[in-house]
Amino acid sequence: MIAPAPLRDGDMLAALDLGSNSFHMVVAQMVLGQLRVVDRLRETVRMAEGLDGFGGLAPDVRDRALDCLSRFGQRVADIPPHRIRAVATNTVRQLRAPEAFLVPAEAALGHAIDVVSGREEARLVYLGVAHAQPPQDGQLRLVIDIGGGSTECIIGSGLDAIERESLQAGCVASTRRFFANGKLSRKRWKDALTEVTAEFQQFASAYRALGWDEAIGSSGTNKAIGEICAAMKLTKGAVTAEALPLVRERLLQAERIDDIDLPGLSADRRPIIAGGVLVLEAVFAALGLQRMQVSKAALREGVLYDMLGRGGADDPRDVSVAALMQRYGIDAAQAKRVEATAVQLFDQVARAWNLDAGDRRMLVRAARLHEIGLAIAHSGYHVHGAYILEHSDIAGFSQQGQRFLAALVRTHRRGIPKSAFEMIPDRLLANTRHCAALLRLAVLLHRSHDNERMPALQLRADGERLTLAFDKRWLQARPLLRADLEGEPEDMLGLGVQLRLAAE
Repeated sequence: MIAPAPLRDGDMLAALDLGSNSFHMVVAQMVLGQLRVVDRLRETVRMAEGLDGFGGLAPDVRDRALDCLSRFGQRVADIPPHRIRAVATNTVRQLRAPEAFLVPAEAALGHAIDVVSGREEARLVYLGVAHAQPPQDGQLRLVIDIGGGSTECIIGSGLDAIERESLQAGCVASTRRFFANGKLSRKRWKDALTEVTAEFQQFASAYRALGWDEAIGSSGTNKAIGEICAAMKLTKGAVTAEALPLVRERLLQAERIDDIDLPGLSADRRPIIAGGVLVLEAVFAALGLQRMQVSKAALREGVLYDMLGRGGADDPRDVSVAALMQRYGIDAAQAKRVEATAVQLFDQVARAWNLDAGDRRMLVRAARLHEIGLAIAHSGYHVHGAYILEHSDIAGFSQQGQRFLAALVRTHRRGIPKSAFEMIPDRLLANTRHCAALLRLAVLLHRSHDNERMPALQLRADGERLTLAFDKRWLQARPLLRADLEGEPEDMLGLGVQLRLAAE
């Protein structure tokens, strides 16, 4: 097991944003301890156009996305994999069978793709904007990101997001939803605005109560509307409550989307601008906005800066795990005992099982959280815990990462159902099962919850065969533990692992 080396001057990183409208990539180099952007790529893919309402993706849109990823993959082919992160957002979240797209997509890109939840997307967007435009100390800021399939609204302070919301209302999705036949009218607009504004009202009162000192818009739609405002000489690039209705009225002079004539609007953005202006007008109405600046940064920059902390002391996933432990009253001493033993076992078989530093960190997190379900009930607490971890919004984790944790917690005791790993991508399946085996052993060895010192354990892996060696006299003095261990080989078969116990 080799941990990634810390970043040094000259090292390259790449972040990819597989959005519902466009795919973006930003490549940066570490220079004097700071990230310097050296390349940007953007292609209009319009993934959201390919959704059929049943979670399917049109073949031509799928092919368009794969072709783009193949080109992006060529650009990052020389960058070490641990310095590349690709995230997929709303459209992939809506797919009925995301793996049917992700498997060929990862093959085309040559790299893993993380699917992030709406609130995790919001956190990353805020992080990108905060780094690009550092806020003043103590200042609260509202960030609005209108993507192709969803809109994220975040209130944050410094580099930290305080409130995060994500709604299914993006420029592509809203254009398709309200103007599907390409026709525009004031009545259609009024009805659509009422409907979309009502969706933002779900959290508007809470946001207004918290307040903010400035509002910033990110991503292509907000940038395009800011440029339209400037071209119409309404503002110098910001979007205001006075300018937005004038943009809308100019837009509605066209009776069809194809005939929209807005100054400063690119031909590429014309087919989806109606939905974008509609959503932004709804945000302004719901939140009572008067003025919004526009940022050049967005999700991809947030992913880039987030990579700097991942795997180190500032890893946002570890902060989230600590918060979960506190929130659910987890026995920290027991978690620490299980963690220590799990790590001891991991380090002995990591090479044989091709486990890496990332797997080790995920095993540690699972050990810290394995009793989270006790906050609900002791009976079946492993099932409750897995549900919490899979369905919560946990900052820093992709959906695949949360499912990895959930699978380990679900299978750390009792029988192992076949369904426990059905949501794990094939590329993660073997490592997930192996880490689950190690967590099971660590939990079992500390079933008594006491502070007794654990003797040296010897664990060997040979393919799917695992041999655990004990001090014979120590084990004989613990008949309950011995009985538990003797029943474990049969349970472990559910992980595809053949366990053998050896008393020496």
